Amino acid sequence: MGIARTHAVALLGLTGALVEVEADISAQLPGMILIGLPDAALSQATQRVRAAATNSGCPLTVHRLTINLSPAALPKHGAGFDLAIALACLAADSTISHVSVGKVVHFGELALDGRLRPTPGILPGVMTAARLGYTTVMVPIGNEAEARLVPNVRVIGVASLRDAAIFHGAQLAPIPVEPILAAALPNSTDAEPDLADVIGNDDAILALQIAAAGGHHVFLLGPPGAGKTMLAARLPGLLPDLDPASSLEVSSLRSLGGLGLGDALITRPPWEAPHHTATAAAMVGGGNGQIRPGAASQASHGVLFLDEAPEFASPVLDALRQPLESGWISIHRANAVAHFPARFQLVMAANPCPCGQYGAGDLSCTCPPNARRRYLARISGPLLDRIDIQLNVKRITAAQLRLAAGTNRLTSGSARNRVVGARAAAAERLASTPWTLNSQVPGPWLRGAQVRLTAATTAGLDRALERGGITMRGYDRVLRIAWTLADYDGLTSPGADQVGQALYLRKGMTS
Repeated sequence: MGIARTHAVALLGLTGALVEVEADISAQLPGMILIGLPDAALSQATQRVRAAATNSGCPLTVHRLTINLSPAALPKHGAGFDLAIALACLAADSTISHVSVGKVVHFGELALDGRLRPTPGILPGVMTAARLGYTTVMVPIGNEAEARLVPNVRVIGVASLRDAAIFHGAQLAPIPVEPILAAALPNSTDAEPDLADVIGNDDAILALQIAAAGGHHVFLLGPPGAGKTMLAARLPGLLPDLDPASSLEVSSLRSLGGLGLGDALITRPPWEAPHHTATAAAMVGGGNGQIRPGAASQASHGVLFLDEAPEFASPVLDALRQPLESGWISIHRANAVAHFPARFQLVMAANPCPCGQYGAGDLSCTCPPNARRRYLARISGPLLDRIDIQLNVKRITAAQLRLAAGTNRLTSGSARNRVVGARAAAAERLASTPWTLNSQVPGPWLRGAQVRLTAATTAGLDRALERGGITMRGYDRVLRIAWTLADYDGLTSPGADQVGQALYLRKGMTS
């Protein structure tokens, strides 16, 4: 009879905690008990582990086994603890080395035949192990490439429990098995949509570039066929590649969502476009058991596009108000709080009325005025006030189509180069501050003595504030856009033209 210990990782959001897996064999009635606040999927590990060990040729003891997951008060979810539980039990029975299993952090779900299934959350889990000082991890062979993305960690990929036991000193002959691999990733070599495909709508094209340069949110209003979705789909192509920290965060979120990574970190900004039937949990994250990231978190450092925004439920839209300000989403449960990053750029598109034809030229709108007001009122004022750029998009005419034929239009590559230059100028100006993008700068700093603009420069903006055309939050957001316009034009500070243009981009939806 003996006791053995090994380690696993419990994830709560992107934050991981080390879990000590203890197994004890005692001379009581045969049985296998798992304690330490497991959820339903983890509670069933006792049946999976016993069957997997038997079918792997290293059956567990017939005596009573007690497995404790410590700290006991920490919630633990999912089947990723199976391998650690099985190896702790085998070490307690002296089938494998106590010392060897105690030095390794284990991840993996067991199939009944003893093979290891790929497990979501490997990247943040291995990062947690490395942060806590562990240099060796054991993962399913289907997750081996993902685990190797974490530097300075020895990764041992195993196909089965038998292979894992042999590594830890079991006197067994190797038996080759067909490994369970992760699902094939979708083809990521498809080219991003190019800005050169857009005809007309010069104001909207400029708005996209300014949004990319400053990290601003965008609202596009216009009839069906005006190109709102086409414009929004080209915003990720204008954004620069992710820096190493952002790349690791985006990749960790993808891993946690069970989407897989392959053998490389994600380097391009993500794009998320949930359907308008999405629930609040699907949008910001949640779940009855393990707390999963929602679309807003999956879009972090990229673009969250809400097409037909008024068709979303009002509570779903309003759930985005807090992350738009803070860049974080906190999911509270009775026994845990999970935090997810949500530094996304929000792009919303909407028709001007239920039939979509209001203001669409020759086509007549059949919606009464109160129906139009009710339709757009589904997007609350407080949410709309947090959208920096609000623009009306019109359908192109036949004349515009003919004029555009054969002309050299701006490509995404050229626009991205200017965006990178504008972001570099903003980062240099804000080097002594905690911010890197103009959209992150708070209003008091923009209106402070160190960057205060002259009264002549902001005269038009001041009049709009006095007349109630914009709120104080809107005033600050116009200043942010003006600074982005100045960075985009290569100026050291915005002038009256940039402030006026910024005010138009803010109020273009109603102009």
